[in-house]
Amino acid sequence: MPDRESLLPRDWLNKAAADMQTTEILLAHGGDMGIAAMHIQQAIEKYLKGYLLSRGWTLERIHDLPALLDEAVKHAPELEAFRTLCEEVTAFYFVARYPFPVEPPVKEEVEDIFQRAHKLACWIEEAV
Repeated sequence: MPDRESLLPRDWLNKAAADMQTTEILLAHGGDMGIAAMHIQQAIEKYLKGYLLSRGWTLERIHDLPALLDEAVKHAPELEAFRTLCEEVTAFYFVARYPFPVEPPVKEEVEDIFQRAHKLACWIEEAV
């Protein structure tokens, strides 16, 4: 396994698209909604990192979507519209990954965040 990640924006966007596709499959086939939400978090993280790399950002091992969004907004203030999405998805990410005594998101919630994440993905794909 390589000891460092690619610095090519397209590599990050391709991995992000794969996470979105995984979410689509889980939604279509009754998969675990916590895992589906986690893949949305992963996709948004990778889309934001790909976007930032395309703007000369130095890659950081960070998983905090609001912090990544803070950096992206410096280049494109209109991305601020995705702040709530980033905050919501970050919360879902931890619920899916760790054994917290809370209910996982329901399908309708995941479908909603997936649709909003898709809008962010489309914006970034066009920008990069």
